[in-house]
Amino acid sequence: YGDAKEIFIEELKADDLQLKLNAMRRLVDVARALGPERTREELLPLLAELDESDDVLLAAAEELGNLVECVGGTPHAHVLLKPLEGLARVEEPVVREKAVESLTKLVSIFPDANLEHFASVIRNLSSHVSYDPRISACGLFAVTYPRFNEITKQELISLFGNLCCDPTPMVRRAASTHLKNFVKTVEPETVKQLLLPMYNLLANDDQDSVRLLAVDASVAIIERLGNDDSNVQLILPTILKSVSDKSWRVRFKVADNFKKLCEALGAEITKNEMLSEFVKLLKDSEAEVRTAATSKVTGVSILVGSDLTTQHILPCIQQLVQDTSQSVRASLASDVMGLAPIFGKEKTMEHLLELFMQLLKDDFFEVRLSVISKLEDVNKVVGHQLLSPHLLPAIFHLAEDKQWRVRLAIIDYIPLLAKQLGLEFFNDKLGNLSIDLLHDKVYSIRDAATNNLKKLTQVFGVEWAQQNIIPKVLAFHEHSNYLHRMTTLFSISALSTVVTPAIINHNMLPLVIKMAQDPVPNIRFNVCKTLKALQPTLQESLVQSEVRLTLIKLIADPDLDVRYFALQTAEAFRLNI
Repeated sequence: YGDAKEIFIEELKADDLQLKLNAMRRLVDVARALGPERTREELLPLLAELDESDDVLLAAAEELGNLVECVGGTPHAHVLLKPLEGLARVEEPVVREKAVESLTKLVSIFPDANLEHFASVIRNLSSHVSYDPRISACGLFAVTYPRFNEITKQELISLFGNLCCDPTPMVRRAASTHLKNFVKTVEPETVKQLLLPMYNLLANDDQDSVRLLAVDASVAIIERLGNDDSNVQLILPTILKSVSDKSWRVRFKVADNFKKLCEALGAEITKNEMLSEFVKLLKDSEAEVRTAATSKVTGVSILVGSDLTTQHILPCIQQLVQDTSQSVRASLASDVMGLAPIFGKEKTMEHLLELFMQLLKDDFFEVRLSVISKLEDVNKVVGHQLLSPHLLPAIFHLAEDKQWRVRLAIIDYIPLLAKQLGLEFFNDKLGNLSIDLLHDKVYSIRDAATNNLKKLTQVFGVEWAQQNIIPKVLAFHEHSNYLHRMTTLFSISALSTVVTPAIINHNMLPLVIKMAQDPVPNIRFNVCKTLKALQPTLQESLVQSEVRLTLIKLIADPDLDVRYFALQTAEAFRLNI
C-alpha cells in the first residue's frame, strides 16, 4: 500500500484507456490505502490538476463524491470541492453533470461551519468567464439554498438572477431548467418578489429552447404560491401567452403539461380561462402539439365536467378522429375512452360510442390497439348488453386483422369480455373465435390463444371446458399441418394446471402417448415436454406403465433433440431407463 499513489499515477500515464478507467474506479481503494492525511495532501491536489480524456474525468467526477470518509469524514469534506469544481468547469456536459451530482451529494453532509466553502464554489462557477461553469452553477442553487443564512440566500438569488439574463443562451437554458426546483426551496414571498420576475424573463426569452423549459417552472410557482386569485393573476398571463407561442415546441410543452397546469390553477380558472386555450391546442396547426393535447383530454374534462366538455371539447374530438396524423389519432384513442365515466351511460351512448367504433375501424393498427385496451372503461359505464351489438362485429373484424399485434390484443381482451358477457352469450358469440385463433399462422398468437383457454376455464369452470373446449382442442392432433398438432400439446400443457386429474389421466394422457409416434421430430420432443408438464397430476401406475414405455422408445429415437428431451423427462420422473 505504500506505493499506492505511485501505482495510481503510473496507471493514469498508461496509453491504455481501459487501464486508466480501472485506476480511477479504484480511487476509493487508493485513498483508503493512503489514509486521510495523504489523501488530502497528495491525492486530491493531483486530481485537481487532471488533464485526461472525458471518460476518465467522468469516472473521477463520480468517485470523488464517494471519498468523504477517505478524507477524514465530514469535517474535512470541503477539501473535495476544489477538484469537483474543476470538473464542473470542463467542456464535456456529461462530466459537468456528474460533478454537479457529486457536489449535490456533499451538500447534505456538510457541517454548517464549512458551508461558506460551498458558497465560494457557487460564486466561482456563476461568475466564471467561460459559459460552461455557469451552466454547472445553475444546478447547485436548489440543493444549497435551504442550508444558508439570510445574507447568503439573498446573494444566491442575485447570482441566479444574473444567470437568468446571461448573454449565452445555453446558460439561460440551464437556469430555466433548474428554476422549478429552485422555486420549491425558496420562501413563497421571495418567490413572488424575486423569482417571479426571473420566470417572466425566461418565459419571454428570444430562444424557444429557454421558453419551453420555463413551462415546467409555471406549475412549481403556482404550487408554491397557492392558487388564490391574486397569485394566479401574477402568472396566468404568461401561461396564456405560451399557448399561442410562435414556436411549436413551446406550444407542445404547454400541451404536454396542460393537465398539471390546470390542476395547479384549480377548477374555476380551468373552466373560465384555460378551457378555451385547450381548444386552441387541440386545433393547433402542428401534429405534435395536437398529439400532446389529445393525451390530456380526459384529465382536462374531469376538471371542467361533462357539460363543458360536450360543449367545447367534443366538437374537437369529432374532428380529431379523422385527423390526418396517425400519431394524433393514436394518442386520442389511448385517452378518449376515459371520457365514458365522466359522461355517464346516456351521454356516452349518445356522443361517444360512434366515435369509439370509428376509431376501432381506423387504418392505423396502433389506434385500433389503443381502443381495444381501454374498452373496459366503456363497458363499466354502458354495460355489455348495450355495448355488445356495436362491439362484437368490430371484434370479429379485428380478430382477422393483418397486424398480428391487433389479433394478440383481441385475445388478451377475450377473458375479460367472457366474464362480462356471461356463459350463454360467450358460447353463442365468441366460443368459436377462441378456437379459431389457435390456428393462427403467427406463433405468438397461437401461444396466447392456448393461454386464453386456461383463463376461460378459470372463468367458466372445468365442466364447461370439458364440454366446449377440450374435445375441439384434442381433435387437432390429427390435423395435416404439424403446427396445429403442436397446438394440441401446448393446449394440454396450459390446461393441465386448471382441469381435474381425472381429465388429465383419462382424456389427455392417452392422446399425448399416441402423439409420441408422430412422424415430425418437433412433435415428438414436445410430447416429452408435455409429459413433464403433466407429471404432478399423473397416476403412479400410469407413469410406470404408459409413460415409461413411451420414454423408452423416445430415448432410442433417431433424432438427437428427441433423445435429449426424453432423457430430461425421464430424470424428472426419476425413472431408471
